[in-house]
Parts: sequence; structure tokens; C-alpha cells
Amino acid sequence: MRAARLLEQADVVLHDALVSPEVLALIGDARVIDVGKRCGTKLLTQQEINSLLVAYASQYEVVIRLKGGDPTIFGRAGEEIEALVEAGIAYEIVPGISSALAAAAAAGVSLTDRRYASSVVFTTAHSGIDSELTAWNRLVSSHSTLAIYMPGSSYRQLAVQLREAGLRPQTPCASCPMLGVLRSRCTGAISHHWSSWNHSLRQPY
Repeated sequence: MRAARLLEQADVVLHDALVSPEVLALIGDARVIDVGKRCGTKLLTQQEINSLLVAYASQYEVVIRLKGGDPTIFGRAGEEIEALVEAGIAYEIVPGISSALAAAAAAGVSLTDRRYASSVVFTTAHSGIDSELTAWNRLVSSHSTLAIYMPGSSYRQLAVQLREAGLRPQTPCASCPMLGVLRSRCTGAISHHWSSWNHSLRQPY
């Protein structure tokens, strides 16, 4: 695996909060720096992370920005790439498994079961622009599977917003937190289509 080889060779690793201990154990003799955020509490701002990346990459041969998932899906990779490009620093992206795909595997379901959805939308309950709100009405009316990243601390509030936007209370759903951890599990979901689960948006949690 390309990622495992690079972790063993790294001089510096800056990692997110959701990277599992099992993955961190693959790191060799590198300097390891936790730059993640937990429950909205940031250890460093994004600008500070960008500055660290540029500073270390200017000094060392192999510097890794390690994320729990695919860095190009809600991983702020664009901002970090921009900082490296502006500094004239070469970089490589090693793709990972995005949490929406890991969630589907953990739950044992298809994101695009042709009987129910012919498309999937990756979205988030948070926006980088204060004035911009997630357009739940538009997303619900697309009849796509919704993979919602960073749903916030209140699943009940999110469920209410989705129902107000027109999502049927019987819609199957799954909650899959901490997917970067190998022993994480999905809970929830529902409707007679997936009889192994026993909750629905009627009783958000």
C-alpha cells in the first residue's frame, strides 16, 4: 500500500482526530503532530495548519497530511493544496476511502440500489460560508441517497430539518460515527426494505 509505505518513510506527519490508532501505528520514526478538531474544538486554525505544512515541507523530504478518509471529500484539501502551490512545493495525493463508502460497507447497504436511488449526493450540514445554508429542499427533491458528512451534535435537529424539507419519515437512514476507527459500527436505519434495523426518522436520535 502506497500510504503505508509513505507513513513508514515520513519525516513529519500531521494527522486529523479521526485517524485510528491502528493507522497511526504504521508511522515510523516521524515527528507526529495532532492537528485535528473534536466536537468543534480546533487545536489549530486551518491557516495555521497550512503554514505548518509549508514550513515542514520546506525543511523535510517526506511530510504527510494524514486524514481519516479521502482527503478530497470534505477534507479541506483544496485549501492545503493551494498553500503548497503558492509556496512552490510539490505534492502527491494518495486517495483514501471516504466515510460515505465506509458507512455503506459497515451498514451492508448499497448507496445506489437501483430500486430506490439512481444517484448519491455527498453533502454536509455545515458550510464554510456563514450566510449559506444547506438546501435540504433541493437535495431531498433530487431523490438521491444523501450522504451527510459532519451532521452536527444534534441528530434530532437534522432529522427535523430533513422532514420539513419533505423527506418521508419512513426513509431508511443510518448513523455511522467515528468511521476512522476500525471498530466503529453503524446504528439506526430502517424501513421494511432493511429489516435488520429498527428506527426511522419518526424517532430521531
